[in-house]
Amino acid sequence: MSSFTSPARNQFQEDADRTTSDAPRRTAVRNALQNYQSARDRTGATFTDWKAARSAASTIKHEAVNHLDQYLEEFERKFTARGGKVFWASNSQQARDYIIQLAKAKNVRAIVKSKAMTGEEIHLNDALVAEGFGVVESDLGEFIQQLKGEAPYHFVFPCMHLRRDEISDLFHKELGTAKTNSPEELTMIARRVLRRTYVEADMGISGANFIVADTGMISITENEGNARLTVGVPKIHVALVGIEKVVPRLGDLALLLPMLATAGTGQHLTGYNSMYGGPRQPGENDGPDEFHVVLLDNHRTRLLADPEQRDALHCIRCGACLNVCPIFKNIGGHTYGTTYQGPIGSVITPHFRGLQDWKHLSGASSLCGACTETCPVGIDIHHHLLHNRRNAAAEKPAPGESLLWKAFTFLMRRPALYRLATRFAPLGSLLHPLVEGTALDPMIAWTSTRDFPAAAPSSFRSQFQKHQAQKSGGSK
Repeated sequence: MSSFTSPARNQFQEDADRTTSDAPRRTAVRNALQNYQSARDRTGATFTDWKAARSAASTIKHEAVNHLDQYLEEFERKFTARGGKVFWASNSQQARDYIIQLAKAKNVRAIVKSKAMTGEEIHLNDALVAEGFGVVESDLGEFIQQLKGEAPYHFVFPCMHLRRDEISDLFHKELGTAKTNSPEELTMIARRVLRRTYVEADMGISGANFIVADTGMISITENEGNARLTVGVPKIHVALVGIEKVVPRLGDLALLLPMLATAGTGQHLTGYNSMYGGPRQPGENDGPDEFHVVLLDNHRTRLLADPEQRDALHCIRCGACLNVCPIFKNIGGHTYGTTYQGPIGSVITPHFRGLQDWKHLSGASSLCGACTETCPVGIDIHHHLLHNRRNAAAEKPAPGESLLWKAFTFLMRRPALYRLATRFAPLGSLLHPLVEGTALDPMIAWTSTRDFPAAAPSSFRSQFQKHQAQKSGGSK
């Protein structure tokens, strides 16, 4: 294998080829995202000034990320003052080990888990199962994907690619239920199964949408209520949260929660917005006896150290950039081969998992700018994709690429030679059919899915000169 390819890139190409040829699946995903876009446009129009709201949200996250140490330490002080425990995990191994050792120390048998992309990031479920713990996902979409043995397709809509009949067949096979195409009946099937898990679970695990520094609380937003049960019923709760999720003040959520709902699902506000500040206090009727927050770095500080791309840490995981991305609509979420899909995933994954192994994600973009335009916190996503491409090329140039650019520079700096080259360009259209599709075809990567473009019969320069001459002649 060439040193300029990677297993991740090869797998990406295979999956992309397979997914793009699945026209019915692509149509289903596009239709789902079209409905989302309509809902988002309606809700976004209710903001007095959406542009100003984006600017304010960006300012909040900029302050938090650029004073990350200050606000995380403030959160820790406030949270631990109420009996909570905070563990700082530098990497995924430390985070997994802490949770596993806690489960062993407390004789945990069953675990219920609400949606936490950080859990997917560190492969927490696999680690817990390997240690003999039963883990059940309580989010409906995540539960379906767990039954399928697949990762989430989208980090807001985990099973958006599945049809009702496929979910019905899955439930029939795995849960022994009758087949049905009714969404309500399918939901009730899952509800009956999941209700038991809350009662039986000794530990609940969640993520968090925000960490609030000045109150020492975490904020979780959801539409199903499963996170509330995951936090409130088991005796032990663990929240696994990326360090970039911190915000300075509780008042910041007055803007960020509606922005998250509007950008993520097209709602004014999600169904459940909950704040948790520690374990159950004296006189309180519910809540866990122990509450642990695991603050996950896992290379986030590597991105923090890059002033050019640091604003990628502003991301609030709304998924809006995935929903408008033409590449995501065609290749789907699983093709990316990583926890965070779409444009923002293509920006941050090379920082989290290695630039050379994952640089291909930054190349899988049309650079149309739709992601940047839709981002509710104003991350310059499509330019960061270019930054990754540039950094990857500078770090490890592709074979022959430097020579090609030097030849291009040599040609473009010599007008006479450039004009001579344009005169012979039409020969390419005549000679290419002789080698098309063979190993001698220099354009095979292009022509495998596209027609070779025919050269213009004359250059723009010659056409312009002819036009100017005709104008001069006509004006006399």
